[in-house]
Amino acid sequence: MINAADTAFLLVAAALVLLMTPALSVFYGGLVRRKNVLGTIMQSLICIFLITLVWIYLGYSLAFGPDIMGIIGSLKYAALRGVGQAPSPDYAPTVPHIVFMIYQCMFAIITPALITGAFAERMRFRTFVVFAVLWSLLVYSPVCHWIWGGGWLAKLGVLDFAGGLVVHLTCGIAALVGAIVVGPRRGFRREAFMPHNLPLTVIGTGLLWFGWFGFNGGSALAVNGIAAQAFINTHIAGAMGLGSWILLEWIHQGKPTTLGACSGAIAGLATITPAAGFVGANSAVLIGLLAGAICYCAVLLKNKLGYDDSLDVVGIHGVGGLLGTFCLGLLASKAINPDGANGLLFGGSSFLVSQLIGILAVGVYTFVMTFVIFKVVSVLGLRIEPEEEVAGLDVTEHSETAYNI
Repeated sequence: MINAADTAFLLVAAALVLLMTPALSVFYGGLVRRKNVLGTIMQSLICIFLITLVWIYLGYSLAFGPDIMGIIGSLKYAALRGVGQAPSPDYAPTVPHIVFMIYQCMFAIITPALITGAFAERMRFRTFVVFAVLWSLLVYSPVCHWIWGGGWLAKLGVLDFAGGLVVHLTCGIAALVGAIVVGPRRGFRREAFMPHNLPLTVIGTGLLWFGWFGFNGGSALAVNGIAAQAFINTHIAGAMGLGSWILLEWIHQGKPTTLGACSGAIAGLATITPAAGFVGANSAVLIGLLAGAICYCAVLLKNKLGYDDSLDVVGIHGVGGLLGTFCLGLLASKAINPDGANGLLFGGSSFLVSQLIGILAVGVYTFVMTFVIFKVVSVLGLRIEPEEEVAGLDVTEHSETAYNI
């Protein structure tokens, strides 16, 4: 039966997750140079249109339609056929099926938007539009089905509460491929690329943090103790990630920074995502502290490896999603969530193996498919011309400027 409280809760959670995409655009927009702020924001905003359309007609059915050999969903729900006001017993039996669909749509929207930070300031808008559609259909929907739609990884016992694998690892791996294939910005390693408006990034961080309560808490799909636990764990890990990052930065560079505080908070929030509803508060503290420190080191490592991940998508979201999924294999407890599993530290050694298989499978598949998609869309021209890059995306791609100075 439909539960009114659960339905209202999931509708509010869906709205919070939608907020995260324009929040992400503001977060990213503050980090780029002034001439690219609107171009960067537009790459996130267009995902709201593109992925909503794709999700209605194909994406949702491929992700959550009846399972076909553990690989993909059938087209039973294409164009939302059969997705109405009656509940969906397979996924959310206490809310209308259409509410579950729109909640999942918001996750599908933000995931390709997250990738844009890796090739910020240099990719053609038209090419990104085609890339986002293909990537959502060929990467996001299949991986979503494997884990959340009853596919082969779900049958293997892999757990991902709110998107450590489905969202963060996929976007992190895709970001790595994008940074490599698109190539570095002009002047990479020869000039400093300073954020043009860090207060804008702070606003984006606050809105993302706020939206994350719907992202993680809403993934319980009901008003219950698991939703409360996920909510609490989300805040704890975000706070611990913020503190851990700036403490390590303070020791390493001599001064804590505002950018470090924002990056650490996002690292903590991303890392707790797969584990939010399966671990206790003390585990969330540990995961958040690890997230800030390890993601900080991962961001530093990109300079040694030589790829230009403009806004640290790989180091924060990719590494965070991987780390959180691994930590879940260690720290999950059925005492917190009876529908979950016991991690290695609670006697569940086989569960850790399942999580590692999930990381490997999702990582390899995402890398290969994203590389293929980039090669296909390269016929449209991956990046703007050198003189256009000097002028900036705002003028050359959109004929507008963010600041009339």
